Amino acid sequence: MTKPSLPELLHAVVAAVGGTERPGQVSMAEAVAEAVDDNAHLLVQAGTGTGKSLGYLVPALAHGERVVVATATLALQRQLVERDLPRTVEALHPLLRRRPQFAMLKGRSNYLCLHRLHEGAPQDEEEGLFDQFEAAAPSSKLGQDLLRLRDWSDETETGDRDDLTPGVSDRAWSQISVSSRECLGATKCAYGAECFAEAARERAKLADVVVTNHALLAIDAIEGAPVLPKHEVLIVDEAHELVSRVTGVATGELNPGQVNRAVRRAAKLVNEKAADALLTASEGFERVLELALPGRLEEVPEDLGYALMTLRDAARTVISALGGTRDKSVQDEDAVRKQAMASVESIHSVAERITQGSEYDVVWYERHDRFGASVRVAPLSVSGLLREKLFADRSVVLTSATLKLGGDFNGVGASLGLAPEGTAGDDIPQWKGLDVGSPFDYPRQGILYVARHLATPGREGSRTDMLDELAELVEAAGGRTLGLFSSMRAAQAAAEEMRSRQDKPVLLQGEETLGELIKNFAADPETCLFGTLSLWQGVDVPGPSCQLVVMDRIPFPRPDDPLMSARQKAVEEAGGNGFMAVAATHAALLMAQGAGRLVRAMGDKGVVAVLDPRLANARYGSYLRASLPDFWYTTDRNQARRSLAAIDAAAKTAQ
Repeated sequence: MTKPSLPELLHAVVAAVGGTERPGQVSMAEAVAEAVDDNAHLLVQAGTGTGKSLGYLVPALAHGERVVVATATLALQRQLVERDLPRTVEALHPLLRRRPQFAMLKGRSNYLCLHRLHEGAPQDEEEGLFDQFEAAAPSSKLGQDLLRLRDWSDETETGDRDDLTPGVSDRAWSQISVSSRECLGATKCAYGAECFAEAARERAKLADVVVTNHALLAIDAIEGAPVLPKHEVLIVDEAHELVSRVTGVATGELNPGQVNRAVRRAAKLVNEKAADALLTASEGFERVLELALPGRLEEVPEDLGYALMTLRDAARTVISALGGTRDKSVQDEDAVRKQAMASVESIHSVAERITQGSEYDVVWYERHDRFGASVRVAPLSVSGLLREKLFADRSVVLTSATLKLGGDFNGVGASLGLAPEGTAGDDIPQWKGLDVGSPFDYPRQGILYVARHLATPGREGSRTDMLDELAELVEAAGGRTLGLFSSMRAAQAAAEEMRSRQDKPVLLQGEETLGELIKNFAADPETCLFGTLSLWQGVDVPGPSCQLVVMDRIPFPRPDDPLMSARQKAVEEAGGNGFMAVAATHAALLMAQGAGRLVRAMGDKGVVAVLDPRLANARYGSYLRASLPDFWYTTDRNQARRSLAAIDAAAKTAQ
């Protein structure tokens, strides 16, 4: 029997899922197959509606080697494991004569810990464990969540938090889960044989396709100890998110509350001298942070440096003492000790990192309304880490609807540690970029309207002219508006203003869960939904409920963002254009994601309105516009209103 061709395999899967084969999907599948066969790297931009998950799953499964697929969002992980992979495997089985296995793998804290559930959580203030089920009042929200978790533990086969519907609060989940540092280990734990996290790892070891998240991929790269099973192909979906997720994993933080918890956890398990030294160090650190002003620390101040060195040394002493003493009077001592060790080791590693003062790290103070001040440290760049860890010894495919910024892939490539496409060299990963387009006819389906007549937005102050413009556009659209704002304050001000001016319902992020807001927005075409960052990327509402997407301003990073401004400065010191490499790239990526909310299906029509004249007037405007879908472009406010009114009328007629 001859081996089936890739087009045959793809056709079989598309027919099985009841889809339509698209030229872009075929081009993508062929390019992925070629990259995997050649052990090469590929960046592929596949617009909304391309069917990109099948575009990489079919060639990857046909190749026959183990594949890891890493995504940024839970929604896509679920789609892959619950919908795309089962259908793809079923459709390919008769042709491949094998049935590839697949599994999902997440970080340990995503799984219910049976030891925590049955033995209780180590308590901070007193010796031994505390029974969270007895401590929480049954009538309280926490008590109800915990009782539901106990019932669920008898039913669940996976122990995966995301399989619990409806979900529970972070506080409730923390009572019955552990981090990898707190885990006793399967061989030492009385529940090791039944452990959900260990079972997930075992399933992953046997699977042909392992679906995971960017964070676990980052941990696998950073920590050296392999978390993911050995694999020959890595596919990174939603790859525009990868750099920020890896940066998040590589960021350390110290705050007084966290240090105080570590002191309480360790105090009962070490000698008095070691405990007192850590307590004194934590008090000194807290005094320094009381006076901390938010912002970057180009050099670590003397008082902070001294406090951190004292904290580091005291933590090291406690770690040694924790490892060398036993106290049989402590109930379930191994669990109590492991949690204390995890807390103190975390403090030691961050304090050590900041006091060592690497030129490749950025350190800053941050102040939170609820949690007070903290000191944070993050890598100036993760490109070197990604180049070294991501692109060695395997074929890597990175895909997203937004990878091509300003007309090419080199901006995103540089952030991943890749030299410009086509650059030759022994130690330089070779890669190709491919844009397979979108099945949507953007010039016919959408308009990009830039409100050129408005005043340039300043850092502070009300934008009365912008709010007037917004009200007129919403009125013309008959509601149907997704408002994407650069700050929560701006979203709240706009929501208040629109609610006072007109009778269209306005939903505001934060007033309900995100899922509920999006469901209500989709259900009523006259409704508007306003919010910030998560809405720029997380809304998929095809049809007449979303026919106007408004961006209040170009979403540049805040000028006082310590990490972004440090990255910008580093590019400039190396002779590059820091603004374009960092701020404009950041804005282009977000705007491309935001504009992508408009056209989600073949019949969708509408307007993306940017209420910031700089998109039309500034020199960098053309770079940002080139990063957006190829909508018909206008700065004519009357044209925008007429188009919206016509789209609204057509939608009402269709109802």
